[in-house]
Amino acid sequence: MADTQKRRKPSHRPRRDVPERDPIADWKPVTELGKLVKEGKITDIEDVFAKGYTILEPQIVDVLLPGLEEDLLLIGQAKGKFGGGQRRIFRQTQKKTREGNTIAFTTCAVVGNKNGYVGIATGKSKETVPARDKSKRKARLQLMQIRRGCGSWATDDRDANSIPFAVEGKCGSVKIKLMPAPRGTGLCIEKECAKILSLAGIRDVWSKTQGQTKVKLNMIKALIDALRNLSEMKIQPNDIAKLGIVEGRMKDTTVERMNDEAAVANEE
Repeated sequence: MADTQKRRKPSHRPRRDVPERDPIADWKPVTELGKLVKEGKITDIEDVFAKGYTILEPQIVDVLLPGLEEDLLLIGQAKGKFGGGQRRIFRQTQKKTREGNTIAFTTCAVVGNKNGYVGIATGKSKETVPARDKSKRKARLQLMQIRRGCGSWATDDRDANSIPFAVEGKCGSVKIKLMPAPRGTGLCIEKECAKILSLAGIRDVWSKTQGQTKVKLNMIKALIDALRNLSEMKIQPNDIAKLGIVEGRMKDTTVERMNDEAAVANEE
């Protein structure tokens, strides 16, 4: 018996390093826009918005914006005697049924390139990981082109570091007003909203809020409404140069110059 046990080989094999699969390489587009992007006929995200295409596949955004950053917003609150009150990315809700309590998790993701494009969406599932992945995927489908400029009366600079004019947004009882600010002011707004504006490429802004702003989802949706109103506002052609309005992405040289100026201002 002892000899047979010695002769037995181990049932498990050592795990080998499995190379990670590239989702873009394995992507098989099904929409017309996806096929054009896969074939290389559309290489710029600005062409998608200029021609009025609807983004129905998240891989389109990953191909056209390779440097996309993503983050999960703190919309939930931890429960418990010792951990209660701490903010977290999952918002947990319960539904009473005959079989018992049905738990659902909601997450809110934001994606952006910090240069004129941002997307925000929520995802809901019975488990945490699917809710997180769903929100990130839907955020890419909700990508918006942000209008930037500098309409502040406190400066004569017309760089696209802020917004060109004041806008308002509303959701439920929450009202938010965004106002242009001069360079160096920073994002004077709630922390989760500041993450969205930072990924959108807005660096300086003043804000004013009303209502039950502790409800984070309503606060975020009100900000989304304000950003949409910012892009839908009609402007005169002579106001573009007067307010330094930029639609979407700026040139790399302009972004580098603004980064250098911001670094020097922080050192001082």
